[in-house]
Amino acid sequence: MSENVKTSQLDEIRAGYGFEGPTLEFGAAVIDGTAHPDAKVRIPLSAMNRHGLVAGATGTGKTKTLQLMAEQLVEQGVPVFLADIKGDLSGMATPGEPGERITSRSADIGMDWQPTSYPVEFYALGGQGTGIPVRASVSTFGPTLLSKVMGLNATQESSLGLVFHYADTKGLWLDTIPDLRAVVQFLTSPEGKADLKELGGLSSVTAGVILRELVNFSAQGADVFFGLPEFDTADLLRTAPDGRGLISMLELPGVQNRPQLFSTFLMWLLADLFHDLPEVGDLDKPKLVFFFDEAHLLFNGASKPFLDAIQQTVRLIRSKGIGVFFVTQSPKDVPSDVLAQLGSRVQHALRAFTPDDAKALKAAVRTYPNTAYDLEELLTSLGTGEAVVTVLSDKGVPTPVAWTRMRAPESLMAPSPPALLTEAVAVSPLAAKYSTYLERESASEMLGKAEIARTEAEKLAAQEAENAKVRAAAAAAAEKERLAAEKAAAREAAKEAAAAEKARAAEERRKAAEPGMVDMVVKSSAFKSMLRSAGTVIGREITRSVFGTSRRR
Repeated sequence: MSENVKTSQLDEIRAGYGFEGPTLEFGAAVIDGTAHPDAKVRIPLSAMNRHGLVAGATGTGKTKTLQLMAEQLVEQGVPVFLADIKGDLSGMATPGEPGERITSRSADIGMDWQPTSYPVEFYALGGQGTGIPVRASVSTFGPTLLSKVMGLNATQESSLGLVFHYADTKGLWLDTIPDLRAVVQFLTSPEGKADLKELGGLSSVTAGVILRELVNFSAQGADVFFGLPEFDTADLLRTAPDGRGLISMLELPGVQNRPQLFSTFLMWLLADLFHDLPEVGDLDKPKLVFFFDEAHLLFNGASKPFLDAIQQTVRLIRSKGIGVFFVTQSPKDVPSDVLAQLGSRVQHALRAFTPDDAKALKAAVRTYPNTAYDLEELLTSLGTGEAVVTVLSDKGVPTPVAWTRMRAPESLMAPSPPALLTEAVAVSPLAAKYSTYLERESASEMLGKAEIARTEAEKLAAQEAENAKVRAAAAAAAEKERLAAEKAAAREAAKEAAAAEKARAAEERRKAAEPGMVDMVVKSSAFKSMLRSAGTVIGREITRSVFGTSRRR
């Protein structure tokens, strides 16, 4: 490159980055391998809510770029959120250690370096690790984000949304994964199917897929991230007592086996901020700058509704005073609709070992403004701690592309001692607020009680039916006994009547067989003798009367 071209390029960079007002300094511009301390590369503080991208292959210095940007934001009173995936960002709570490389780098770019520690609040997802527990309820996490984490397809995501809607309408709190499982299981029961009929059905096959994914999700330890007390994202907006911004650092090494989970969890934090914060427009400095590390994990396998939600959040959250910087290995990891929202770029070295890498490199070059640099060559030859930078000016105009030798962070570029983290958590005012897990009567308990009540009612109904059967059997036995008694009585009465009739007939026959008193008298010898005497007398009297021979007395 000729001297005239170099001079022209340096003049362009000096003019393009000569902002008035507060800025963050990245480092010094480099031309033909030489740093120029008089050509500072910086970004206006007021542009930090217009979002950006920090990209580069592993080991090229992305994490250190996050660190130096966060340090300068904190010094200017801006809270910062960082996800510490590898565990080395905790060093921001400890002053850096001077050394030959740092001294040489500082002299090369003409910047002062002082070892400094910064106020850090340490968090851990679900309390897994050293940090204040960060949890979300399943209800507020929502079906879209949860479907992304579990890898559900569009149909299954829609069905999961129906489950959430049912739970909301019935007042069933979905605090934990077991709560969600309980509702899905209930909706596949006869009672649940009847309840869901008006809202549409939940197929047994889809329910089975959701339940299996929830079981796998829990088996991998992910369910510890869901529950109460739920984290209030307003706590990310706090400042330190000395007026500096507070760094909220989420420790994530313990969940590397679930990369999509922590990436999606970060998206939930952003979405919650977007939901809660009022519109403020453009501010002199942002309320919070959110660094979204390992951003490629967020977009891998994402459904269209999920991508639409991310795009909308990124586009609109700027008006809430929140700046978002996505950190990933290559610009191609970020969907074009989202990438278009990222006005500031810090691009560390890219690798081009395969045809796909070469294609991605060419695509990345085309996204930069015209420049005298041979970007295709430069992006593959940048040294560690160097980057190609272009940002939005305070007027919203892209700055010239600048090959930049980055300044060194002033805090420790290694993990802080574990004792420091433990002490920081112990003295935090948020420890009492979030450390103790809370349990309330949520969906699983409510449905469990309802099931117990149904079971008891069924038992009572069954017992009543059994009692009724016993009563009916007893009544039938009593009736049978009554009828038998009546029959026995009737038989006895018939026997008695027959016996009486027999006795009467016998008596009659006996009486009929015995002679009467008259007969006995008539047939007696006395009666016969008397009768003869009487006949003789009567005969004489008749004869005397007839013949006139009656005796005179």
